[in-house]
Amino acid sequence: MKTDRIEGNWKQAVGAVKEQWGKLTDDDLKEVEGKRDKLVGKIQQRYGVAKDKAEQELARFESGNRY
Repeated sequence: MKTDRIEGNWKQAVGAVKEQWGKLTDDDLKEVEGKRDKLVGKIQQRYGVAKDKAEQELARFESGNRY
């Protein structure tokens, strides 16, 4: 998966991201602006997981969603 996929389709992905990670606020998502590395950081912050765990979860999310 290309790392720019979320960025390029951010407007379509936001709803699915909200469903997957409900602890992320609208402000969090505005700050992320589709940047994958920022999304990983917000997942880490809100869910208290390590970076590698957040990366794995996001990779699974990306492979399972076609936004």
